Amino acid sequence: MTAGVTGMLLGLLAAVGLVLVVSYAPPFRSVRLVDRLAPYVHDTPPPSRLLGTATEPGLLTAVRRVFGPAIGDGARLVDRMLGGRAAVRRRLDALATDSTVEDFRVEQVVWGGLGLLGAAVVAAVGSVAAGGLNVLSAGLLCLAGLLGGVLGRDWWLTQQVQRREELLLAEFPVVAELLALAVTAGESPTAAIARVTRLSGGELARELGAALGRARSGVPLVDALQAVADRTSLDPLSRFIDGLLVAIERGTPLAEVLRAQAADVREAGKRRLLEAGGRKEIAMMVAVV
Repeated sequence: MTAGVTGMLLGLLAAVGLVLVVSYAPPFRSVRLVDRLAPYVHDTPPPSRLLGTATEPGLLTAVRRVFGPAIGDGARLVDRMLGGRAAVRRRLDALATDSTVEDFRVEQVVWGGLGLLGAAVVAAVGSVAAGGLNVLSAGLLCLAGLLGGVLGRDWWLTQQVQRREELLLAEFPVVAELLALAVTAGESPTAAIARVTRLSGGELARELGAALGRARSGVPLVDALQAVADRTSLDPLSRFIDGLLVAIERGTPLAEVLRAQAADVREAGKRRLLEAGGRKEIAMMVAVV
């Protein structure tokens, strides 16, 4: 092909591209009848896709869109092998997250895939360093990475729940005393909960605020508070919710009960600190010796 023919083809290609750009530009593009009638037919404009995906977990959405059925099959396989859907659902509820058990299984598959990839990289680097590939060792290492990723996500969920429960216990005395102060000042339990959630922050205040929001949306306040007690495995918080329920249903005095519960939680916190100090004392002696 000569230089002249090449130049002609390039020029023709540039001309066609320029014509397409100009013809499809907004000033020269004809408006369809559907586009003209759409603003008058639809009740509300469609929401922005940016706003619609802002609250979705980005990693899970991307993985499901790219891998789709393979991830779903892996999640179902993990669910059949591990089981314990009730325990997973209970921990997810205790974490106060909107994720479902299926979302958690997908995360386990992703973690397992990352563990498998990391193990494969380590096996490849070790084979290059050793000058040969041991298939059995590499297979066992990849299997260990896969299982470690799947089980590691389950372990991390347990750690998240434990940390959140520690935060709830740390915030409980302050919230209980604030509620006792508001009730003593003459407010009803519902008004006291609204005041405390408005003035304070933290996990426990958000839990009570969410329960109050569900009550305002039509759910009975007793049922909303009972759902909070059912999601937690903390006995002090369960007794606290039970005291609120009794006070709301029967109108019994609540201030002294809340103060007593706050004092009990503080004493339990002091005991935990002493126990932790005793364990750390042994660990510090190892470093000194």
